[in-house]
Amino acid sequence: MALIVKKFGGSSVASPEKIYNVVDRVLRDKKEDDRVVVVVSAMGDTTDDLVSLARAVTSRPFGREMDRLLSTGEQISIALVAMAFMEKGQPAVSMTGAQAGILSSDNHGKGRILNIDPSRVFAALDAGNVVVVAGFQGITDCGDITTLGRGGSDTTAVALAGAMQADVCEIFTDVEGVYSTDPRIAPNAVKLDEITYGEMLEMARLGAGVMQPRAVEMGSRYGVPIHVRSTFSDKEGTIIREDYTMEANKHVIQGVADDTNVAKVSLVGVKNKPGIAHLIFQSLADKNVDVDMIVQSIRTVEDTITDIVFTITLDDVVIAREVLEVLKTAGNIEEFVINEKMAKVSIVGAGMLGQPGVAAQMFGILSEENINIEIISTSEISITCLIAEERVKDAIRAIHDNLVIDKRG
Repeated sequence: MALIVKKFGGSSVASPEKIYNVVDRVLRDKKEDDRVVVVVSAMGDTTDDLVSLARAVTSRPFGREMDRLLSTGEQISIALVAMAFMEKGQPAVSMTGAQAGILSSDNHGKGRILNIDPSRVFAALDAGNVVVVAGFQGITDCGDITTLGRGGSDTTAVALAGAMQADVCEIFTDVEGVYSTDPRIAPNAVKLDEITYGEMLEMARLGAGVMQPRAVEMGSRYGVPIHVRSTFSDKEGTIIREDYTMEANKHVIQGVADDTNVAKVSLVGVKNKPGIAHLIFQSLADKNVDVDMIVQSIRTVEDTITDIVFTITLDDVVIAREVLEVLKTAGNIEEFVINEKMAKVSIVGAGMLGQPGVAAQMFGILSEENINIEIISTSEISITCLIAEERVKDAIRAIHDNLVIDKRG
């Protein structure tokens, strides 16, 4: 007997026919004594359609009402999937995030799971049901719905699996696993049989859309193996876990990630004195604006003025601009410029530790492609370059084919 959490994305439940494919897949894989929780996203492009509907009403992100609107997409999915299970003779019950016991923070649009009480889910499983849970949403302690950000259904699934001590969390997508890069961009991309939590977290954080970063964090925290696999194939996918030795992994670089949901913010004429950087970034943090890739430059040694450049997501541009206008009016910055046509390209691999020259090779490849690097950011297992969005596909293909495929040989 196994306890399994299975997550299906929007493309997997985009139509009644696809919903029945999901139901048939779950029932085909389910052994007699297995207990199964199914987490689903909104159908197809439903979330995008709801966002467009909201933008037709207002240009401002009214967080609480937006979350209430967006959460309806998953609620449609869970009801239809539960009905399809029952039509096939399998007892099932649907639950919203709140009904599944998911307590979240009140950061609308970017809620974090604070706690899960899965007692109601266990009771439904004990009664013989497949439990269908709405991904992407939780509820605050005062009863407001919050959504969990991009890819939030992954986070729901892995967090539930951790809270319930499930044997595995299966993430079903429209690809067969985690690839060394996006195969739609680089045809030579290879499927990875396994990858560590740390490597997957970096790839997800840096733009690999197959997994949401917080979902990987949850898997690592609870030690839940995550199996990323295809909805439309029975082939083994990619296992994300920590229990294989890095010495056995001969690949220096596991993959290349990209992120086009990026804007570069340049603050011109910032006073070079204690407290100003704190004021700027605390003002942004107070509005839940995530900041990355920060660079500060002094114009001359004697100058009391500096410039600061950093990146944010495109989703935060409107709010960031409002914050910066206030700082500009107060005289804390002279001017600011926001460039929304940027992208990040990154290489990731725990094998880069102790391997000198990898960064130089990456920069050399970009140079040969005549691609300018705006900002560089590094961690122990990743190197990221900010480049023009229009060149990101060229960068991915060149880096992948010359630095990943060549090294795999």
